[in-house]
Amino acid sequence: MEAYTDFADVYDIFMDNVPYEEWAEYIDGLLKEYGVPQGEAPTLPEGEAFQKGGLTLEEERVHLAALSAERNVVVDLGCGTGVLTELLADKGYDMIGIDNSQEMLNVAQRKKECSGKEILYLLQDMRELELYGCVGAIVSVCDSLNYLLEEEDVVETFRLVNNYLYPGGVFIFDFNTVYKYETVIGDATIAENREDCSFIWENYYNADEQINEYDLTIFARMEEEKAGEESSEGCFRRFMETHYQRGYTLGQMRTMVEVAGLEFIMAADGNTHGEVTAESERVYVVARERGKKK
Repeated sequence: MEAYTDFADVYDIFMDNVPYEEWAEYIDGLLKEYGVPQGEAPTLPEGEAFQKGGLTLEEERVHLAALSAERNVVVDLGCGTGVLTELLADKGYDMIGIDNSQEMLNVAQRKKECSGKEILYLLQDMRELELYGCVGAIVSVCDSLNYLLEEEDVVETFRLVNNYLYPGGVFIFDFNTVYKYETVIGDATIAENREDCSFIWENYYNADEQINEYDLTIFARMEEEKAGEESSEGCFRRFMETHYQRGYTLGQMRTMVEVAGLEFIMAADGNTHGEVTAESERVYVVARERGKKK
């Protein structure tokens, strides 16, 4: 699962063609349609002698207020450098960003300091998700779940998601399909040259295991304080990373959603937002919390 170490500092440069704004708009629409439970906490009758479950009236008010706050929180699972997290915060959601790369979270934290948004960032592996309470929705996009190479890890992640969702809360995620890895990317080499950084992406796909491997070689211009003011111009540092992702079919994902205890609501093509086809490269799924397993 470890990835995005040295690459974190130049990640946003190479991802500037990703339509994050469009993704945020689409996710915002899905949240409004399917889910984050809205509204004020239920009101309670006035009275000194009110008791409920051993709680005084004031204690019950505090309890309901806390629940109301929880259901308006959205978790960005696999948030990376926080681009989508910031965009969803702009739309009024109380955001928590979670990622297992400290380097990526460092970039996200710097963005938070510049924007002044009240976003909580946590360093966690999604397979060991642990929150302080329930949340209204969890989103995971940009193929974060494809980094889970074993189905049992996907099921465990989904089980934890269900556990931390507010009753009736929603889980919105995307994933890259087997078709994309096998047919669209396949065994290919991709290179891109920028003024301050360049990369070579060598891709390999194992059809038997549905595993996609890509080896990244990145060349990034060194900062003056690292290279020396006189020698920094034209001086680049090379570093390499290897990433593994697994392609999944919609059928596989639906089964794992249901095994984990979530309710499968809908799926849509990631590009058209219409029906999923055999040639869909990215798929969005909406699932709902439907009770906790003991």
